[in-house]
Amino acid sequence: MKIILDIGHPKDVNVFQNVISELQNRGHDIKIVARAKENTRRIINECGLSCEFGPYYKSMVGKAFGVIRNDIWLYNIAKKFQPDIFISPGSPYSAQVSKLLGKPHLAFIDTEIAGPAIKLMLPFTDRVYTSTSFYLDLGPKQERFNGYYELAYLHPKYFTPKKEVLTKYGLDNDYIILRLSALSSHHDIGASGFSFKTEEELKEYIKVLEEHGRVIISSEVAPWKTIEVYQLKFEPRELHDILFHSKLCIGEGATMASESAILGIPSIYVSNTRRGYLDELEEKYGLAYTISDSKVALDKATSLLKKNELKEEWFLMREKMLKEKIDVVEFMVNVIEKKGKSI
Repeated sequence: MKIILDIGHPKDVNVFQNVISELQNRGHDIKIVARAKENTRRIINECGLSCEFGPYYKSMVGKAFGVIRNDIWLYNIAKKFQPDIFISPGSPYSAQVSKLLGKPHLAFIDTEIAGPAIKLMLPFTDRVYTSTSFYLDLGPKQERFNGYYELAYLHPKYFTPKKEVLTKYGLDNDYIILRLSALSSHHDIGASGFSFKTEEELKEYIKVLEEHGRVIISSEVAPWKTIEVYQLKFEPRELHDILFHSKLCIGEGATMASESAILGIPSIYVSNTRRGYLDELEEKYGLAYTISDSKVALDKATSLLKKNELKEEWFLMREKMLKEKIDVVEFMVNVIEKKGKSI
């Protein structure tokens, strides 16, 4: 079977990497396409994957006008490759092109607030696969599964943390990760997180956290010197090793918040938006918190960091979660093959 996989976000590379390997092991031919976003390109290259990169627009206006250009770009690739099926994390481009070519499209999505992308994708796709925690009802095309997409790459079956990263980057087990996000994706319209107005506000926030351990910053932007001082320069492929050995993660990025929680690290998502998977990780397993007020979030962080058995407590909650969830890689591969066989 010939498959086009359309990547949209750096996280998607991680989600699909083991799926790609298993599909290739079963003899399927996969062509990966993606937008030429810097982080996405770097992660794909680091994973040793071949990919064709298309137009990427940073502004919301550019993204809107770029739909037709991306459709034409992907259509030309597909006409040459002649795929049997398209799969994506909810790409409007692959859904629309698949319909033009009369081929099925399967979407694997987890972001409820990605309204524009969902609206552009849903009429043209065949099936949409979401976690049972996904709080939107997308109609008869939707099929739910009992898992999280982060488990496709962070389940112990697929991920073994490397302790040598601590030595490599001069870390111990007592550091706190502060995640700052650019909030520039299409689903970030209207989203707010820490909303630091001045560098001094950021310094004061860090000062409180530093009472409980070293603070390292992960940031997409660096408008202030403080961010440069605290930012840890690391290879993207070692991010999850660094997360695993941290004490706590607090930030305005939903992906890193969920990854930390899945790894059994106390996680605080600072945002006025919500994600179904983070809500379930909080309400059912106690692994994460979504807090809209940055000061309230800081209070929560300090109260957690005062606990003596913090890591042990989160490890037990993580074990409960892992026992109740399915093998997401196996699920994704099986539904792709099943749809392929029905063609």
